[in-house]
Amino acid sequence: MIIDKFDPLRGEIVRVLDEAGRPRADLEPRLTEAQLRRIYEGMVLTRTADQKALKLQRQGRMGTYAPSLGHEACQVGAAFAVQKEDWVFPYFRDMGLYLTLGYPLADYYLYWMGNEVGLKTPEDLNLFPLAIPVASQIPHSVGAGLGARLQKKPIAVLCTFGDGATSEGDFHEALTFAGVFRTPNVFVCYNNQWAISTPRSRQTASATIAQKALSYGFPGVAVDGNDVLAVATVVGEALDRARRGQGPTLIEAMTYRMGHHTTSDDAGKYRPESEVREWEKKDPLLRFQAYLKNKSLWDKAYEDALLQRLAAEVEEAVAKGESFPSPAVEEIFAHTFKVMPPRLEEQLAETKAPAKEKSS
Repeated sequence: MIIDKFDPLRGEIVRVLDEAGRPRADLEPRLTEAQLRRIYEGMVLTRTADQKALKLQRQGRMGTYAPSLGHEACQVGAAFAVQKEDWVFPYFRDMGLYLTLGYPLADYYLYWMGNEVGLKTPEDLNLFPLAIPVASQIPHSVGAGLGARLQKKPIAVLCTFGDGATSEGDFHEALTFAGVFRTPNVFVCYNNQWAISTPRSRQTASATIAQKALSYGFPGVAVDGNDVLAVATVVGEALDRARRGQGPTLIEAMTYRMGHHTTSDDAGKYRPESEVREWEKKDPLLRFQAYLKNKSLWDKAYEDALLQRLAAEVEEAVAKGESFPSPAVEEIFAHTFKVMPPRLEEQLAETKAPAKEKSS
């Protein structure tokens, strides 16, 4: 078991591919050519769709958006390990996870365009709506894990969040509960080194985030978050452990937020350019591309055809999202409760009332 062999207290990090894309033979997973290309194409789609979202926001066609640049290995790798029966609780910077699980890109765009109908998860996906309040989804994921355990369902629950979430009370309360009740949870922290303008060094005094798991009574492991095979392998192992009733795992995926926190942020005001340049050399997409090239699974013709196909998919998703009818004011009340409580029914009635009646 990989998780048991890497000690977070010693600063050990699971890495399958080095920065040149060369694999470590004893850790390299046995994946088919189709699976490897599926992973790569998911990463390329994520980056292509992410870049388009930035352009849409700058053109005034999308609201504030949280870029995923640099997170493709974390997001796609984690989602690749999920089985259909598992549940997933993502956070607000998780485009690659959504797309890898099969979430429609048009719907993902629609949400960031300001229409919450885009967050209506398809019936065949066990995917919780993305969480904007930092760390709020972590207790929810533990509740789902406890429910699965009580019902004796052999499933796992994956929850993702950023390093800033580990400073929130929700994180500590949820992991304490998960440890005590041995829930089938896998917590994946995308440690991208910055929680908006707060650096990792001011987030916690512990040497690693992974080692925090030890105080909650379950395993923690650090993984190279720019190595998609390492992420997929470790998350897959942790999910298997959870399904077998072996309790939760905390995974710290070491990565970097290449862009701004959101499109309303200017990372240049607090982050040194030299740091960004150093992390650019660790680009997760280029690393996996080099790995595929060494296996004769990548060449320029394949890349050109892929980019052309994905660009068309992205444009089609944009057109579909922008053609969706604008939400009515009444929809503010429609998507929170299965049965609307009386106080909201009253407010909805007031909203529909004629202007004269409201002023009287």
